[in-house]
Amino acid sequence: MNKEEKHDLVLALTEQMKEYGNFYITDTSNLTVAKINDIRRKCFESDIKIQVAKNSLIKKAMEAAGGEFTEIYDVLKGSSSILFSKSATAPAKLIKQLRKTGDKPVLKAAYIDSAVFIGDNQIDALTKLKSKEQLIGEIIGLLQSPAKNVISALQSGGNTLAGLVKTLQERG
Repeated sequence: MNKEEKHDLVLALTEQMKEYGNFYITDTSNLTVAKINDIRRKCFESDIKIQVAKNSLIKKAMEAAGGEFTEIYDVLKGSSSILFSKSATAPAKLIKQLRKTGDKPVLKAAYIDSAVFIGDNQIDALTKLKSKEQLIGEIIGLLQSPAKNVISALQSGGNTLAGLVKTLQERG
């Protein structure tokens, strides 16, 4: 790979880091061509982009992307593949699924919405992460709940203060 190709790859990785906001770095070394092709096919099916790159180029891309990636630099050793996805949990679920048939890919690190996860022991936690939309929905539901209780109590209590208190006491 010449200097211009390396520069283009760093630019492409930088843009993907900015665009997706989520990426996983895995170790896929010593896998057969058939296994790598299987991983690539499953990534495609799960709307995950996979890129094999030198660690030095991944580090340059992280530096150019401008995020806080310093914790990840220490895991950039050996062979690395980088997985990009709009979904924070899709790569973790795929890695977990692939591990049922072998010991790789191994998670080195994950970067999810500015949070850094280091090590393969983080897979279970990453599969259980809730999306931003799910969290917002839960918060809205929690905020609406007290208002709904008051409105319901007013409607069923005959619109009197005594009726409201009685209804709220009954509901606990």
